[in-house]
Amino acid sequence: MVRAAVLSAVNAPLRVAEIDLPAPGPGQVRIRLAAAGVCHSDLSLSNGTLRQPAPAVLGHEGAGTVTAVGPDVTTVAPGDQVVLNWAPSCGDCHFCGLAEPWLCARAGHAADAPYATLAADATDLYPGLGTAAFAEETVVPARAALPLPDGVPLADAALLGCAVLTGWGAVHHSARVRAGESVVVFGVGGVGLATLQAARIAGAGPIVAVDVSPAKEELARAAGATEFLVAGDDTAKRIRKLTGGVGADVAVECVGRADTIRTAWSSTRRGGRTTVVGIGGQDQQVAFSALELFYFGRTLSGCVYGNSDPARDLPVIARHVRSGALDLSALVTERITLDAIPSAFDAMLAGRGGRALVVF
Repeated sequence: MVRAAVLSAVNAPLRVAEIDLPAPGPGQVRIRLAAAGVCHSDLSLSNGTLRQPAPAVLGHEGAGTVTAVGPDVTTVAPGDQVVLNWAPSCGDCHFCGLAEPWLCARAGHAADAPYATLAADATDLYPGLGTAAFAEETVVPARAALPLPDGVPLADAALLGCAVLTGWGAVHHSARVRAGESVVVFGVGGVGLATLQAARIAGAGPIVAVDVSPAKEELARAAGATEFLVAGDDTAKRIRKLTGGVGADVAVECVGRADTIRTAWSSTRRGGRTTVVGIGGQDQQVAFSALELFYFGRTLSGCVYGNSDPARDLPVIARHVRSGALDLSALVTERITLDAIPSAFDAMLAGRGGRALVVF
């Protein structure tokens, strides 16, 4: 038996229950979780903003140890420490052929098939984002288990699976921040904190953090922000004042709200670049006039999973972790048990803290 946090239906509260996991089949891996981060995407899956078959076990940012492998698995073996990849690329689709694995057409297929059952009544369970990390153990496709580079603590390595890869990629792959460029980050949650650290490592400056909560200032500055602003109606004007009157070179939006995206875009200079990391609902509509699009010459781009190739990026990120330049523990403001995930959701809704980490 395995304990897991189960979502019985969209908008239903999570409850901890015992589940039955099958032995790993061909091309599958069983993993004993060390830790799992509570991400805003899990909240979006639970409330229907993102599609998720239910009942399900959510959780997609995790790390652990391989306990068993199915036939034909050669990439990992029992005893290996791994990071979960919630968007594993197939290597064969159109987007993989373009060397854009973050857009893989088949990356989400594992989430659509039952992977386990409730111990109480044998009800089929679906894996949230194909990984089901809110459980003591999980079974995933082998390509969703990435070998953990040496020198990275296993529990903190869970953050690599989403927050860090997303924030790192937003800076280095999507926005392509260069040393000396000014960067503004909207939203100081787990992804925002990782983005601030990535901008600092890239040599950006000034680095401005924006959040609705004044309590986030200490977290933001510890992650690399040189300036902190509490969001308001004049946020874009204040950012221009902090950047020589012209606006930031780069804005990274980690919230997923229409008004925040619009403010992020307006806070950049002519020719500036805005990367949208936050996941918003279909009702969040952003408007621009044709004239301002021409006049400002700005770039607005979406960013999926940091436009990252985890197999390529994890070793690079690990080097920064080992050197001390990237502090994974600085993203974590609370270490909790499975039972406390609903409270972590409430904290996210209230804008409190950085990343909550479920430690098994």
